[in-house]
Amino acid sequence: MLLKEFTWQFLKHTAPSRRHLTPELLLRLVTPACPLWAARVEDCPFPDPFWGFYWPGGQATARYILDNMETVKDRRVLDVGCGCGAGAIAAAMSNAQRVVANDIDPYAVMATKINAELNKTKVETDTNNFVGSSCNDFDVILIGDMFYDEEFASLLFGWLHKLTADNKLVIIGDPGRHGLTASRKNQMTLLASYELPKEARDENNGFTHTTVWRLNKL
Repeated sequence: MLLKEFTWQFLKHTAPSRRHLTPELLLRLVTPACPLWAARVEDCPFPDPFWGFYWPGGQATARYILDNMETVKDRRVLDVGCGCGAGAIAAAMSNAQRVVANDIDPYAVMATKINAELNKTKVETDTNNFVGSSCNDFDVILIGDMFYDEEFASLLFGWLHKLTADNKLVIIGDPGRHGLTASRKNQMTLLASYELPKEARDENNGFTHTTVWRLNKL
């Protein structure tokens, strides 16, 4: 699907929303008012529109950045698995030197570009797989909602620890998915916990809170 066709479909099947933890950001999302919300899989024009939802870990990360702008100010930020782009947009609004929104799904980076323009911010996008790379061009790495299974969580943690050893700041947003085990939490510092608004609770299978963490250097 080309950008022009995606943009048309994206605008058709999403709605502008501020009903989340970061009302400063106006994001086009799949909301309960959108037909796509309850559509059958075969009726969906997109393979898997995860980028149409503002997941709770991403909400925590973006909220923390907006409340603590010094975390990213004048720094180079990489938002891995950017989804709808909120973390990257929050970093751009917080005067980061450079922001790259990264997702291996090209539709996600298209959605991010649209949402960035909606918020009058500029972010770069990249569809390369950064997991396992040295990220030499970045100072801060954002990770949200990526600890959804043990195998991938193990892969991620090994990589992220290499980045902290290289003095990079790794910020992780997560509502309590099973891949973020107690032993992994012991290697992290809790930065903030937020109560999710009703809309986000309803959209996320009963999660009531979401958290943001800093990965400690071993």
